[in-house]
Amino acid sequence: MNSKQKKRRPKIVVIGGGTGLPVVLKSLKEKDADVTAVVTVADDGGSSGALRESINAVPPGDLRNVLIALSEIPETFKEIFQYRFKTDDETLAGHSIGNLIISATADMKGNIYEAIQLLAKMMQVKGHVYPAAEEPLILNARYVDGSTEKGESKIAKEGKMIDYVALSCVGEAHPIMASRKVVSAIMDADMVVLGPGSLFTSILPNLMIPDLGEAVMNTEAKVVYICNIMTQLGETENLSDAEHIQVLHKHLGKKFVDIALANIGKVPDEYVEDIQSTENLLQVEHDFKSMQKEVPIIISDDFLEYRNKGVYHNGEKVAEEIFRTAFNAQRAFLKF
Repeated sequence: MNSKQKKRRPKIVVIGGGTGLPVVLKSLKEKDADVTAVVTVADDGGSSGALRESINAVPPGDLRNVLIALSEIPETFKEIFQYRFKTDDETLAGHSIGNLIISATADMKGNIYEAIQLLAKMMQVKGHVYPAAEEPLILNARYVDGSTEKGESKIAKEGKMIDYVALSCVGEAHPIMASRKVVSAIMDADMVVLGPGSLFTSILPNLMIPDLGEAVMNTEAKVVYICNIMTQLGETENLSDAEHIQVLHKHLGKKFVDIALANIGKVPDEYVEDIQSTENLLQVEHDFKSMQKEVPIIISDDFLEYRNKGVYHNGEKVAEEIFRTAFNAQRAFLKF
């Protein structure tokens, strides 16, 4: 084994969307990992949804937050990119400058992939950012009672237990494919990380892209699932951490998660009461015995962080576990 092999940074691919993903990415960046973010393109709510509907744009919101998390530009510039117009502006209400820039750049370049690569260079991104696909996708849900709904922002509002989600394309039906370099990044990785994020609307929309899901199942990299801290209204009510993983395995038809990062810290009652007014409900129950049947390795710890009157994953602690495990996996691979 030569010195270059010894010094190579672990290649870590993180797949997901929503607010949890940037927290982990930012901490992994600080650990000096070779990070690739694969970001969902099924969002259809808020500013992203409005842009998607008006100009058939790939929803930019999650991509924007990931670019910021991995960017090395000064904080003032990040604040400009993240600035959201006030609601009394009839034309631009609710839109962030970053969303408009991403959509405009995609229009200029003719596709979202090249737009994100250009913006990543401009924003001095440390790592790689890829949209999961290069077109906006529609998330479809089938509920346990047999009824269906389409649209990421509408699915949870039905208040029904979700049985299964799948993707469809906008307009004329055609095969859905992962964005360029996504599959090769997954296959070349030392570790693939899922989450943290909404199970049905942030993580599964990526895995249900056929070639992306196949890559996650077939890669030699260790696949890690970061278990959610809280259940979500209309999505994962009453689901334990083990049942979250069971849902993942059911959708891909194979037990593919190698490692689960499970929180065992107790969320204080006063935080649960405050959170009840949002989409989050109760703390996810830790079911170690059932989880043992789903994954070979379980890493349990207090991963909680309290800020802005909410409960979040402690990005530094999660990144430390991911980085250590990825480094060990890389070292074990190089021995052969």
